[in-house]
Amino acid sequence: MQFGIIGGGSWATAIAKILTDNGNSINWWIRNNESIQYIKKRKHNPHYLSGAYFNPAQLALNDNLLEVVNASDVLVIAVPSAFVEEILSRIPAELLLSKKIISAVKGILPGSNLLLNEYLTNSIGFSIDQYFTLLGPCHAEEVAAEKLSYLTFSGKEQRETAEIASHFKTDYINTIINTDVIGVQYAAVLKNIYALGAGIAHGLEYGDNFQSVYIAASANEMVEFLKRITAKESLHSKAIPNYAASVYLGDLLVTCYSLYSRNRTFGNMIGKGYSVKSATLELNMVAEGYNASKCIFKTNQLVEAEMPIASIIYKILWEQLPAEEGFNSIETFLA
Repeated sequence: MQFGIIGGGSWATAIAKILTDNGNSINWWIRNNESIQYIKKRKHNPHYLSGAYFNPAQLALNDNLLEVVNASDVLVIAVPSAFVEEILSRIPAELLLSKKIISAVKGILPGSNLLLNEYLTNSIGFSIDQYFTLLGPCHAEEVAAEKLSYLTFSGKEQRETAEIASHFKTDYINTIINTDVIGVQYAAVLKNIYALGAGIAHGLEYGDNFQSVYIAASANEMVEFLKRITAKESLHSKAIPNYAASVYLGDLLVTCYSLYSRNRTFGNMIGKGYSVKSATLELNMVAEGYNASKCIFKTNQLVEAEMPIASIIYKILWEQLPAEEGFNSIETFLA
């Protein structure tokens, strides 16, 4: 099984480390040829996870996207959700249809307001049977430090999902199998929104006691949405997922609390009075939770789940609701 990774950021770099540490040789598309030459010479990514070193013999690095796709059986998509559609539009449909795709995307595609599998199905008729997800809780920085982490792989067929997951198991990575393909993706989207809100609360100087109540309420809100969206899409299995499992609650907790969390950091700046634009410039990135809040707000107009927390975070980020006013409102329904 030949893996190809699309993306050159921290999460893509972490995935490349996991695969190569398990003995796999990989094809790796990175947009910037200067970064490719640096990795070949210095054996690490100059911009992301510089402490993660690679054996160059295991890497087929390339800035030609189609060559990487052609040479791979399984494509790991590991780019921010905002850029996925543009990148995939450059790959012929007939070429993608012959591959298995693993989504390491932690967001809804903002251009179409769809999950990656929905976008692929709508645009080229891609089968969900060939589609898998790779989700946490797992910070790229801890992968680089080889701290024990757990990855959850979701797919419609357990045996094939387990085969995919086996290529990622190392001394510091344990793998879990899940069949809730739709639910885990929405959980990954929602936890970024709630983590951004946790950051706003921290910036507003709320303490740990409030945060614990806020996160518990966010978890309940997330489960309500997941139950409704999977039922609406008729893709929910008869077995109800354990929403206290690591890919749901665990990922929510670590993203809300960890200092590695970009969404928490971004939200913290909003809580301290930064505008979205100035926070983006300061961090040199847009947190996934920013676009996700708008995508979920639009999606929930059809799902009609009770989501007051996510709605207020959306209004803070997109409708200029003052953060303090928004959280004063959140206080009232947490009581």
